[in-house]
Amino acid sequence: MLLMSGDLKKIGKNPYQYNGEFTLISSKNASNNLLEKKLYIESYGCAMNFSDSEIVASVLSKNGYSTTNIVEDAELILLNTCSIREKAEQTIRKRLEKFNSLKKSNKQLKIGILGCMAERLKSKLIEEEKIVDLVVGPDAYKDLPNLINKVEKGQKAINVLLSKDETYSDISPHRLNSNGVNAFISITRGCDNMCTFCVVPFTRGRERSRDPQSIVKEIKDLEIKGYKEIILLGQNVDSYLWFGGGLKKDFNKASEIQKTTALNFAKLLELCAINYPKIRIRFSTSNPQDMSIDVINVMAKYNNICNHIHLPVQSGSNKILKAMNRQHSKEEYIDLINRIKQIIPNCSISQDIIVGFPGESEEDHKETLDLMETIKYSFGYMFKYSERPGTLAQRKLTDDVDEATKKRRLEEIVALQQKHSLYRTKEFLNKEVEVLIEKTSKKSQLYWSGRNDENTVVVFPKENYNIGDFVNIKITDCTSATLLGNAIGYSKNN
Repeated sequence: MLLMSGDLKKIGKNPYQYNGEFTLISSKNASNNLLEKKLYIESYGCAMNFSDSEIVASVLSKNGYSTTNIVEDAELILLNTCSIREKAEQTIRKRLEKFNSLKKSNKQLKIGILGCMAERLKSKLIEEEKIVDLVVGPDAYKDLPNLINKVEKGQKAINVLLSKDETYSDISPHRLNSNGVNAFISITRGCDNMCTFCVVPFTRGRERSRDPQSIVKEIKDLEIKGYKEIILLGQNVDSYLWFGGGLKKDFNKASEIQKTTALNFAKLLELCAINYPKIRIRFSTSNPQDMSIDVINVMAKYNNICNHIHLPVQSGSNKILKAMNRQHSKEEYIDLINRIKQIIPNCSISQDIIVGFPGESEEDHKETLDLMETIKYSFGYMFKYSERPGTLAQRKLTDDVDEATKKRRLEEIVALQQKHSLYRTKEFLNKEVEVLIEKTSKKSQLYWSGRNDENTVVVFPKENYNIGDFVNIKITDCTSATLLGNAIGYSKNN
């Protein structure tokens, strides 16, 4: 089940984009072993949180917990939280109120907060408001069994310490709500970019990358289990750099042999593509300042790397980009898009845009609209600026754009994106596309739903095809978010 906060508008259907979304994660694979304790987990926000919840489920499964989708059956409730928008935090607080009411009938019930909100509100949640039993930050999930033990002894438990090297590369994720087709693989953690609106550097720490051999091994395990697509995840996958472990900022201190043998994102992407030619590969998310032409060339070289790049721009105004501490200008961004299109003409591009950032004038807003007209994104994620405590923007800038203006600007951007999304889907009319079948269509039990190479949702009659099949589809109609068509036959990837 996918829910969205009220200050976010999404055009297009990309289940792997993460800024501002929140998702309920609950497994239907609960064990029948009555001796096992029951874990109920919800995840809010980004795909990284979704992936982290799978890590948490794996850690706790080794300590006597099986997952359940019935909250009343749980002995432990965990909320993996997001702090990127105020709306997300409000939603989580409402959920906490409901869960705390369950304690009246279940004295053994324990409630914990994980993730970004945990780190930001640690003492407030557990000491002042006394609404949770444990608070665990994104780098402390291996400590969960110890923290739970403390709680069972009547103590409150907090661990929000940020790590210089934790990547959970040694943990095999417990796939939650899996369709057996798509899977997330985290390759980086943290972010060094310090965009002024963003909480990530403070809640997830500095950038570090995961051992490439552990990534390859995880893909192999997924392939054996029948998965057909992997999504490489990170706050900024373009920053991937493996030189033996540790923080990326310490690369300049590495030995010459470490620097010579280092693996960047382009090389990792190629490594995955070569070793698993039948696995479809996506990645999210990219930062324009770190996107290299080497990555684009690798995408063009290998057919199993999907032709879609999520490339958040945030604003079309250089003044606002500077205030956001984005390390790219509008002109540099457009040049990057042009180079991508030169190398991969059919590559789809999606965006994040924030409206109403401090100091944003009508002219700044118009520049963003003009940028959208220039690029015509396939889909996008659009936000009203939400001041987050502790960020550089909150400390140094005045939130001076009124709510009505933010709302109007957001509506204008959403309307324009709707227009551009339809423009892009119409480009597929009368063409053949390869689709990986992921699930039954929400609107009809007689239709399959999947996505093409460019990450657009495609719906078509089921016939004799099955989930996990790669099928060639002739596109006959479209909406702004969905392609409609008929199957021609299996693709060569089967």
